[in-house]
Amino acid sequence: MQVFPMAFGSHSTPACQACGCAETSCENCQTVANCSNCASCCCSTIHQSWRHARIGNGIRIEYFSSAWMTIEVLGSIGVGLIAGSFALLAFGGDSLIELISGITVLAGLRRDSSRIGSVIDSRRTEQFTSLLLFALIPVIGLGAVYSYLSDLKPEGSPLGIAIAVGAVIVMPYLYVQKKRIGRETRSLALSIDAIESVTCLFMATALLGGLLAEFFLGFWWADYLATGIILAFVAREAVESYHELDVEEAARV
Repeated sequence: MQVFPMAFGSHSTPACQACGCAETSCENCQTVANCSNCASCCCSTIHQSWRHARIGNGIRIEYFSSAWMTIEVLGSIGVGLIAGSFALLAFGGDSLIELISGITVLAGLRRDSSRIGSVIDSRRTEQFTSLLLFALIPVIGLGAVYSYLSDLKPEGSPLGIAIAVGAVIVMPYLYVQKKRIGRETRSLALSIDAIESVTCLFMATALLGGLLAEFFLGFWWADYLATGIILAFVAREAVESYHELDVEEAARV
């Protein structure tokens, strides 16, 4: 039987004769157009069972992600309104977009998880998650402009700092898990959602820095500096996700 090297490690595993995917990964599939996301009947039962289990892991990660994003949305917006902190309100708006994205991905995974061999990455879900990633740009950009023109400054709320610290801890875990499962199962929706998780990490870091600088040092301008850095990062990642979507769609033709 033909074998293909795994992406990590020096050993080889049996691969599907039709599409080239190994029994424990879809990553090296060579004919995506003929074998949709390495889940068609040409793949072995072992591979299909493995994929089904990995999709289940993706669902559990998305449940955890949605629960945490709900905490971020309610906590950031609530504390932001009480403390008068626009930085927290902007972070809550960003978290709301990511929550909607995560729910969309979760719905797609749940819809297809009961059918081994189904196509997980529907075109509609991919486009919607990509669109939401682009939506982060005006949310952050317009928020920064409004904050500057209104002369609003972030306040060092202890609860706000706690939320930011929590995000800095949780987001790296979500990013690694979503990215790995998305890569192994060729799930573009999960991969894009992983980008949004790391975007949230950068924004949480900037929020934390701004709140700490304001609370301990009185540096009100630190919030604007961090927002500019985040905006540049989000814009780059949004363009990259758009190109990735184009490549995936071209491979299906």
